[in-house]
Amino acid sequence: GLWKEIASDQYTQDHGSRLYRRSMYTFWKRTVPPPTMTTFDATSRELCVMNRSQTNTPLQALALLNDVTYVEAARGLATRMIREGGTRPAERLRWGFQVVLARVPGATEQSVLLSRYRQVLEYYKQHRKEATRLISVGESTAPKGIDDAQLAAYTVLASLLLNLDETVMRE
Repeated sequence: GLWKEIASDQYTQDHGSRLYRRSMYTFWKRTVPPPTMTTFDATSRELCVMNRSQTNTPLQALALLNDVTYVEAARGLATRMIREGGTRPAERLRWGFQVVLARVPGATEQSVLLSRYRQVLEYYKQHRKEATRLISVGESTAPKGIDDAQLAAYTVLASLLLNLDETVMRE
């Protein structure tokens, strides 16, 4: 609702099969840049710039961890980790890490991910409603045949991978 007072064009979200096709398009007004693009260092377009500035801020992390788009993306990655990453948690986490960062995790990174996965899985096994709530974020539906607690745990780990500095920041 940030644009309601300023912008005459109102964005209407699509649904069903057309939901995600607009993810590449946005309204851009010079005086009111899109908030998410501003959060992720898009230029104001008032001047021509050779290079965009690069920052890594808590506001970016907040968006990556909570915005519906990113939560759904994390759930999509989690689903792929479960279906394509192997049969054991260590294999799945290694696979997800490799998909996101294009490299194999180090021993310490793998250990941290596996430890966090076990903690989160245990939490969601004890709090099934929270697991269901997490995997229900957005309009896309959670896949059938995957335990809610397991999918929620992998969603949290996928979100963690997608929020790493190495993922967000260009080297």
